[in-house]
Amino acid sequence: MTYELIITEKPSAAMKIAYALTDSKPIKKSNKGVPYYLLAHKKKDLIVVPAVGHLYGVAEKKERFVYPSFDIGWVPTYNLNKGSSFTKKYLDTIKFLSKDAKSFTIACDYDIEGEVIGFNCIRFICGQKDANRMKFSTLTKSELVSSYENKSNTLNWGQANAGETRHLLDWMYGINMSRALCLAVQSNGKRRTLSTGRVQGPTLKLVVDREREIQSFKPKKYWQLELKGELNDEKLSATHEKERFSDEKEVDSIRDKTKGKNGLIKDVKKEEKIVIPPYAFDLTTLQIETYKTTGIGPKQALSAAQNLYLGGYISYPRTSSQKLPPTIGYKKIITALQSNDEYSEICIELLVKSLRPSQGSKQDPAHPAIYPTGRTPKSLKNNEKKVYDIIVRRFLSAFGESAKRIHTTLKIGVEKEPFKAIGKLTVEKGWYAYYKKYLRVRETELPKAKKGDEVKVEEILKHEKETEPPKRYNQATIIKELEKRNLGTKSTRAQIVDTLYRRGYIKGARLEATIMGIKVVDTLDEYSPKMVDEELTRNIEEDMQKIREEKKTKDLVIEENKTLLKNVLSNFKKHEKQIGKKLADAQAEVEKQESIGVCPICKEGKLLMKRGKFGRFIACDQYPECKQTYKIPKSGFIEPSGNKCSECKTSSIFIKFKGRKKQEVCINDKCPSKQNSVEQEEEKLCSKCKKGTLKLRTSMYGSFYGCSNYPKCKHTEKIVKKKV
Repeated sequence: MTYELIITEKPSAAMKIAYALTDSKPIKKSNKGVPYYLLAHKKKDLIVVPAVGHLYGVAEKKERFVYPSFDIGWVPTYNLNKGSSFTKKYLDTIKFLSKDAKSFTIACDYDIEGEVIGFNCIRFICGQKDANRMKFSTLTKSELVSSYENKSNTLNWGQANAGETRHLLDWMYGINMSRALCLAVQSNGKRRTLSTGRVQGPTLKLVVDREREIQSFKPKKYWQLELKGELNDEKLSATHEKERFSDEKEVDSIRDKTKGKNGLIKDVKKEEKIVIPPYAFDLTTLQIETYKTTGIGPKQALSAAQNLYLGGYISYPRTSSQKLPPTIGYKKIITALQSNDEYSEICIELLVKSLRPSQGSKQDPAHPAIYPTGRTPKSLKNNEKKVYDIIVRRFLSAFGESAKRIHTTLKIGVEKEPFKAIGKLTVEKGWYAYYKKYLRVRETELPKAKKGDEVKVEEILKHEKETEPPKRYNQATIIKELEKRNLGTKSTRAQIVDTLYRRGYIKGARLEATIMGIKVVDTLDEYSPKMVDEELTRNIEEDMQKIREEKKTKDLVIEENKTLLKNVLSNFKKHEKQIGKKLADAQAEVEKQESIGVCPICKEGKLLMKRGKFGRFIACDQYPECKQTYKIPKSGFIEPSGNKCSECKTSSIFIKFKGRKKQEVCINDKCPSKQNSVEQEEEKLCSKCKKGTLKLRTSMYGSFYGCSNYPKCKHTEKIVKKKV
């Protein structure tokens, strides 16, 4: 039997493509636990098989912890780390099925990463030079069938070459620069995993520069005047038209002058403001909006959106577009959404109108803006529900009418001193009614007034204030800033921020640079400024686009960057001792501040707070000789207490959660004080979910009752010890 082999990016996509293309019903088979599908499409035999993301990664041909190193190539990911060992069975299955295939089609996500995944499968596993290419933005049957029947007979070589170049350059910059930092610190007798890269360095510098602005900021006093009174028997608040006074004497003079005096309405000005509907989301706008309105971080928002895409509920989320082309079928999608009770009223209202969406300016050659497919989701996780809802409401809002607001300004004279009151009211809701869940619009209604009306002044208040420093970035505003500066890509920016957290360079919901983060930037700024220069990485992003458009070759860009990087690292080497000394000193300062105490196991190491792949933990700094670790909560502010537990003599820490008092807790889970000292009562039904039962649990805080339906139900109850 010969057939066409279709390779997808993930197993869920393979299943959807197989069921979309089949003439009847696909036959599901497996090899080493990897599912694949046999089917016929218009009597043509096909096999659909999945990869599982990247099956190949970039690595040194011969690993040596030195820099610079450029002897790199593609190797199977199962050879790169133990955590990727499961990918071998996918690679083997594709190889097994490729032997009898007479043609090949790549059906990975249509972007740079998807192109690289498919390209590597074709050349390294299947031994082919090229393949057919499907292009789709949703995993709906109609689009998948159209994508297959209109597939191109070649890969998108611009995407493939740009993607391969990005992987090679990311390795060259990231590994070489990070090794340089680690070896510099080691040369001064310290051990710490430090990293930087062509995007990570400039991103950290943005945070540190903002931190420096905040630290050097000197507040200045200023004063404001507020009029409190009545107008036509209604309360009124107004401010002096000179919004800030730098001279307190001037403020006091005005108060003396106006004391006991009433005012007159000098002018009533009304302006009609039209608020046009928003455009559908691109990825960056989605990440910013979800963080702002729901608190879901950019990385988590992308993960939720990706799951919604794989479920067939939304279009491909990794897009830069803010445009919705008519080809997606506006009416069909809105009609399908009508069956969902959450959106039925909005859809009924829209379907009687001419459907013309608001369009943004940004375009993406590969995908439109993010939109719902119309399928009603089932069994979504909490974040997925929120992300789906905001995507649907934003999509529907794009077809809504403009909202209309009236801005009213009352100008008030009190002894020739000008005050003003501003009111803002929505008079026609338009698209506001569709998006109200996520709107942040303040309604301020003023008393009705006409020129010459008297204002009864109750008092004029003097407010003393200080100028404030610039705000720290949060996870959304830093991503917005990175996009503005063309640093990183829409898909990688959230991951870069996450890496800065894991390296201990930043902390907090508002991105605060740590001692180590500041020292890394300051040291590189002094001795190797190119490592944190955003111009360098911006030029690389521009080169990526030129490769994608086939205006520049992969080989030329790689050679240019090798030369540049050699010069950067050569300069770094000249100052390695000085750099290492400064970073080692910073490490010592960090250890002093973050040290929890002496390790009770090896008696030599210090217990330090660490951040790893799965969150925070406490570990001995003598690793790998001593592997002692302790669990700590994933969130909340933690600091050393300097004390030892009275029961087990292990160090304790202070834990502070928002809205709660600071609590001192022993870090030892097995501390006698935390062990269950009461017999479990007869099982009780959970009072919250009414499904689970209360089970006896133990955490670092001690024993408690928790619902057996965790994590769906997080209800807990304290243990009440019976009086003897």
